[in-house]
Amino acid sequence: MVKAKTLFEKIWNTHVIVDLGGGSALIAIDRIFLHERTGAAALNSMASANRAVVDPARVFAVMDHIVDTRPGRGDETMMPGGDTFITETRAACHAAGIKLFDVHDPDQGITHVISPELGIVLPGCTFVAPDSHTCTQGAFGALAWGIGSSEAEHAMATGTLRVAKPKTMRVTFSGTLTARVTAKDMILHLLADHGAGGGKGFVVEFAGEAITALDMEARMTLCNMATELAAFSGIIAPDAATLDYLKGRRYVPDPLPDWEDLRSDDGALFDCEINIDASAIEPMASWGTSPGHSISLLGTVPDNADVKALAYMGLTKGQRLADLAIDVAFIGSCTNSRISDLRRAANLVKNKKVAEGVLALVIPGSSSVKRAAEAEGLDKIFTDAGFEWRESGCSLCFFAGGESFPPGSRVISSTNRNFEGRQGPGIRTHIASPEVVAASAIAGKITVP
Repeated sequence: MVKAKTLFEKIWNTHVIVDLGGGSALIAIDRIFLHERTGAAALNSMASANRAVVDPARVFAVMDHIVDTRPGRGDETMMPGGDTFITETRAACHAAGIKLFDVHDPDQGITHVISPELGIVLPGCTFVAPDSHTCTQGAFGALAWGIGSSEAEHAMATGTLRVAKPKTMRVTFSGTLTARVTAKDMILHLLADHGAGGGKGFVVEFAGEAITALDMEARMTLCNMATELAAFSGIIAPDAATLDYLKGRRYVPDPLPDWEDLRSDDGALFDCEINIDASAIEPMASWGTSPGHSISLLGTVPDNADVKALAYMGLTKGQRLADLAIDVAFIGSCTNSRISDLRRAANLVKNKKVAEGVLALVIPGSSSVKRAAEAEGLDKIFTDAGFEWRESGCSLCFFAGGESFPPGSRVISSTNRNFEGRQGPGIRTHIASPEVVAASAIAGKITVP
């Protein structure tokens, strides 16, 4: 009898070139995506060693990590020396024959936003990029994970990578989400229950009725933060919603390949199973310096809260997050900057004003998202309310030595990480859904939408 296989095992098995023993294998790599912060380093290292990119058609690059997001931007960045990263990546990509989505390219945007938009990621493919949030693309039934610059070199030069085979975990969200709960709340709920190391060494498959009910952009939010669980990757089986989303996009084959078998077989065994009642999930936010330090907005900072994290965040045990005054509200990042995120946030701020003293910003995830939002008038809704409306990019999701908020600022943010200094020296970040960020900007304090 044929052994029942998980979705991960099916993709793994079709990409193994040779078993190297000791739990590792040489894996064929289908797609590689570079960005300007590390792309030039990998390509220049290859060039100096006289190694060529084995198949340039499988490699893409974009300016997203340190590109300026202020209106009227050019190659100059607020990161000291950042313009060199941009000019060197541009030259290296052109020399290697790699498709580059440059600063002013109409398809420019954050890697994990534009790859799905353009149909570069496909169900069943292996997808790597030198960025830990590459797991976002697992929402399409791809095996996608983050790598380092030297691994990017190897993948470009050989089309392969040596990979230690991860274990498998299935997280099943049964039941139905309540109206105000989002995919961001789902992943923060999981992190709160199982910790920032709860998925270490696993490929996490998200399954259940609450998952299949999510649209593709919400699925991307969920898979995006599998890395915050320390997982190798996150993945969701492709279905009709996946194929509807991909059909007709630039890099998607026509006709669409048959992806019917890309799901875990009935009876497939996982190394770990977690079951969550989706109806019990409430709007969430982080209180500390790890995504695992998250609680319901209706709850209080736990009694066993990490003392160092409390000191950094300026909080006390038993304190409510709701009603905590904020200085900044930030909507953006590869987690929550797609058109559906902006629509939901705009709906909450329409005909309202950002609270006095609060700096509020919206950074679309791609130039395409920005144009779509402007066509719908979302930009005007945000600016009328008092938000800054910017160009696409990673922006203030992380501090790269350039733009930052005033030291000590308390930020409610739709980003994915909240460790000390993530958004700048002394910045205290609370991660939440775009809805929570938008509602908090108007209230001037962390609040339930």
